[in-house]
Amino acid sequence: MSRPRIVFMGTPEFAVASLEACFDVGDVVAVVTQPDKPKGRSSAPAAPPVKERALERGLPVLQPQKLRTPPFSEELRQYAPDVCVVTAYGKILPKDLLALPVKGCVNVHGSLLPRFRGAAPIQWAIAHGDTETGVTLMVMDEGLDTGPMLAMKRLPIAPDETSATLYPKLAALGGDLLREALPRYLSGELTPTPQPSEGMVLAPIIDKENAKLDFTKSAVELDRRLRAFTPWPGAYTLLGGKVFKVHRMRPAAGKGTPGAVLSAGPEGLEVACGEGSLVLLEVQPEGKRVMRAADFLSGHKLQPGSQPFTS
Repeated sequence: MSRPRIVFMGTPEFAVASLEACFDVGDVVAVVTQPDKPKGRSSAPAAPPVKERALERGLPVLQPQKLRTPPFSEELRQYAPDVCVVTAYGKILPKDLLALPVKGCVNVHGSLLPRFRGAAPIQWAIAHGDTETGVTLMVMDEGLDTGPMLAMKRLPIAPDETSATLYPKLAALGGDLLREALPRYLSGELTPTPQPSEGMVLAPIIDKENAKLDFTKSAVELDRRLRAFTPWPGAYTLLGGKVFKVHRMRPAAGKGTPGAVLSAGPEGLEVACGEGSLVLLEVQPEGKRVMRAADFLSGHKLQPGSQPFTS
């Protein structure tokens, strides 16, 4: 069998490993990615990581603003793809585009489907306290990550895992999965299997509200959410009406009214939760640098028993 003609669709750093895998198993004839977006203080347009890698290989790069109007599938038709490989592209593919490649469109998704369908599977796996995650290769349909599955690879979630540490592991695993499973699918050796009807959990897009610390929740849950939302949007509360970010903390067994200060000193700032307590270790007051909680407390006295934090 000749090498398949692949159109790759992806945008962030997470998708680069999948693109590299496509180079190994076929001929990538075009790369589709999202438009350049302003970045940094200068707000100068910055190319997505997938575009940068594609240009290094001298590949045609397409960056449509919209996929439906005018139909982007007509532009893609000239590349006569055997298959379209999609990893973290960031847009829903319309029916005409899904039907264009001979073997359809396959997607590398960062979870063990049907658990965590949606935009942020990596973050929500940590936030839910899962001990295992992985990547799934599926044939795409018009639903949200609902297509039949081809293969998956599993990966344990470490107790101190953050999204920042889990992303590159799953990205690499996605590349490995493509190298193993895509040729088998294209040759007819792998048959798509419908997703299980049970176990579906949604992984909605993350926003800044998800970063707010609600001390009525358990310390364990809040610790998971901090790790899940590292590096973005992080975790914060309000102190004196100003944003008070928390960069590092650990659960403890303290008891008290949720939000009350239990202790404040060299060991950190301990705050009571709905169950257990949190020792805040690294914090960032609004407009200030990241600092040890002990250093913050040297200039800001917080009395045990007080409830200085507001939501």
